[in-house]
Amino acid sequence: MAMLDIDKQSKEEERERTLNERVPALQVSGLSLQDLQNLCKELHQKIDVVDEERYDINAKVVKNDREIQDLNQKIFELKGKMKRPALRRVRVSADAMLGALLGAKVKESVDFKANLKTVKKEEEKKEEVTDWRKNVDAMSGMEGRKKLFNAGQ
Repeated sequence: MAMLDIDKQSKEEERERTLNERVPALQVSGLSLQDLQNLCKELHQKIDVVDEERYDINAKVVKNDREIQDLNQKIFELKGKMKRPALRRVRVSADAMLGALLGAKVKESVDFKANLKTVKKEEEKKEEVTDWRKNVDAMSGMEGRKKLFNAGQ
């Protein structure tokens, strides 16, 4: 514990020394109103510059973090250490499946056939099957060809 306290105290002292070197103490006493306003404007300009630099550095850090995550993911995929579980065939009834998917919402057994729509089947019109010999006899003469011609139009 003593080592941690000593390190913490030395870091604080170092921080104070660097701040004293980089940021000199302000001499505000004895300045006129105009001088104070100029000093405030200069400080605001410096703050704006520092904020822009901080924003740029933050954007670079975020970009680098994303890039590092992507590269780590690629390395992980290349190593091929992703374990896939062995899948087993599980027989589950329809009621158990609905219970698992919907939770406690469905307590009663669902009758799927009752919910289906009924469709009326229409009987297809079947052409009457006639004796082909009668048909040949009817179409053999000129009247038969005329009937075919008229039917086509």
